Amino acid sequence: MRKLLVAAIAATVLVPSAASAQSAREVRQDQREVRRDVARGDFQEAREDRRELREDWRDYRRTHRNVYNRPAYVAPRGYRYRPVVIGTTLNQRFWAPRYRIGNYDTYRLPYPGRNRVYVRYGNDVLLINARTGRVIRVYNRFFW
Repeated sequence: MRKLLVAAIAATVLVPSAASAQSAREVRQDQREVRRDVARGDFQEAREDRRELREDWRDYRRTHRNVYNRPAYVAPRGYRYRPVVIGTTLNQRFWAPRYRIGNYDTYRLPYPGRNRVYVRYGNDVLLINARTGRVIRVYNRFFW
């Protein structure tokens, strides 16, 4: 009985699972394909690639819940969370170093670009212009 139990445990550990999330390298390759399609003017293909990339990210997020589970958000003193939209200018307190997301690769976010930075705002992630504080992109309900 003991040998059977040990063999069953060993088999479950050694046999790889059938479903696995994309690696970061595969995600970057998919992002390059989208940019290439747009450059060629193949917008239908680019739309399909974006949809596939979004679905892959959702699958990764669902299977790696612990990565997206962060401590409670504490807004700067005197402020509270309010939903923001693209074009909103944030007070500089909201994009202070304690709110910045430096390891965007961990969360499978695309490279922010020059003079842009990701910041946590409630359970959302905002891509902002680091010079002006203007919101460029909003990822709603990003963290659990």
